[in-house]
Amino acid sequence: MQKKLSLLLASCVLFSLSACGLFPDKADETKNWSVTKLYAEAREEMNGQHYDAAIKLWEKLESNYPFGVYATQAQMEIAYAYYKTQDQAQALATIERFIKAHPNHPQADYMYYLRGLVSFNDQIGFLSSIYSQDPTERDPKATRESFAAFKALVDRFPDSKYTPDAIDRMKYLVNAMASYEVHVANYYYRRGAYLASLNRAEGAVTDFRDAPAREEALFLMIRCYDKMGNLDLRDDAQRVFVKNYPNSKYLKPEGEKSFFNFFSRKSS
Repeated sequence: MQKKLSLLLASCVLFSLSACGLFPDKADETKNWSVTKLYAEAREEMNGQHYDAAIKLWEKLESNYPFGVYATQAQMEIAYAYYKTQDQAQALATIERFIKAHPNHPQADYMYYLRGLVSFNDQIGFLSSIYSQDPTERDPKATRESFAAFKALVDRFPDSKYTPDAIDRMKYLVNAMASYEVHVANYYYRRGAYLASLNRAEGAVTDFRDAPAREEALFLMIRCYDKMGNLDLRDDAQRVFVKNYPNSKYLKPEGEKSFFNFFSRKSS
């Protein structure tokens, strides 16, 4: 019996060894590929939008051929592929590594731009849900990070082909940040925390002078001053509001939020 078990064990070992020859490790498939072969295969996967497969090939290229233009190109491609797979953390880590290692690379401006895009898309997700969530439960960190990334591009590469688009996105982000402050201010106002509401609205007015959301912030300041009994400050804010926004929707009698309805309720 023992002899049979020994023969069976030996057969299993021999089979496993032969199986290794029949089914080679797929990880070794690219072992002897040239840099051009790796690049071509990775590019084909990218073109087919198979980003996970492409990342593996780009990483293999960078590992096997760490010096030269192919390696730096692979790093940029990896960052973009992570961006396309919405892996924000890996994309930003790859971008930061590239910028630190190649600050004067001819395409460094693109990497700054890509860094802004990664956070910008995350910020879009934030805005898409802001109306369905308590705004104080959301931290617009991605908004600030995206703005800082685009600003770094504009400051460092003012003549870059990516700069005009970065400037447009920065304008959008400024209003997004102002809108967030107004959402929070409204949240506090509805709960009777008028001083907290005033502080957030005043911050939006002061910090985001060119943002469309500033109009609502200033109107909210008027309402807060009134609730707090600071009538002189209320009237001053009202004069500033009328001067800066003579055609504001808040000056029309229609709608729940308007000077007309607000002060009619106060006088009744």
